[in-house]
Amino acid sequence: MAKKERQFIVPIFIPNMGCPYRCIFCNQVKITSYRKSDIKDGFIIETIEKALRSKKFNSYPKREIAFFGGNFMGLKKNILEHLLKLVFPYIKDHLFHSIRVSTRPDSMDQEKLNLMIQYGVQCVELGAQSMKEEALLLAKRGHGVSDTINAVYFLKENGLKVGLQLLPGLPGESRSEFLKNLEKVIELSPDMVRLYPLVVIRGTALERLYLERRYIPMTLHEAVELCAESCIRLENRGIPVIRMGLMNSTGLKDEIVAGPWHESFGFMVRSRIFHKLIRPKFKNITPDSEIKITVNPKDIPLLIGYKKEGIRGLERELNIKIKEIGIDLRLPPNSIKVRVESN
Repeated sequence: MAKKERQFIVPIFIPNMGCPYRCIFCNQVKITSYRKSDIKDGFIIETIEKALRSKKFNSYPKREIAFFGGNFMGLKKNILEHLLKLVFPYIKDHLFHSIRVSTRPDSMDQEKLNLMIQYGVQCVELGAQSMKEEALLLAKRGHGVSDTINAVYFLKENGLKVGLQLLPGLPGESRSEFLKNLEKVIELSPDMVRLYPLVVIRGTALERLYLERRYIPMTLHEAVELCAESCIRLENRGIPVIRMGLMNSTGLKDEIVAGPWHESFGFMVRSRIFHKLIRPKFKNITPDSEIKITVNPKDIPLLIGYKKEGIRGLERELNIKIKEIGIDLRLPPNSIKVRVESN
């Protein structure tokens, strides 16, 4: 499995700035709890200064400032340069190692990219959302799959790291189609991927489709299963998944009308992945067995799962009783020992 690099990322949200379209699922103000009027120089500086005061700041080997929530390369050149100049002193003083930005695949611009590189941008995350044309069309994205492919090559040729942001559950793309189209992502070999299962946010066109019963979102269980399988496929090919599920911003929960949002979504997926990896260890265990499971101590939370659902799920699925959980530092991560206590 691919390993994620430990990073301290300070997000600065620029809600919908530079966006030429309004996608049916998007309302960045409600997702991030920030408005364009909040994005002032003083606010940005204070956000970074607050991060510098964090007790965790110096414990991370790499630290980045990130502009999220808008279309960074779609900004007017003078605005783009102003934002970069504002934060560049923190790069120059080696307090942060680099800058990352998120942008649309159809906004590539060599002049702007040269400027970004000059001011310390080393990573660009592309809002690909899907690798299916119909899904992009229904979402009113305004770009196609070829734009994503071309953007990945363009950014890599210019020496930048590339991330892809994907939205499982879009209208026009089934779960099986999403997994099939994931192969196109793997072929592009991005440096990282984020998975944001689609939720229905108040005030969006998607909310109207949902209320008119023309869109049915995934259940939480379906989203966990899909992201678990996607994550396994990506990380088995050396592509780390650095985020799953929308952030838990102030007031976000109240703005979600429907869909698989959960404040512990990423942990739930990681726990499900762990259970998928250890499942072969139980193939010779007969029903009604009482067993002892031994794991690396770091894996105990993943084994137990959210509110003990991992352990309970194993017991239900296999009709067994887990009598004891032991720890063994010699066991590598994602591995277990199973011993039958009685039958």
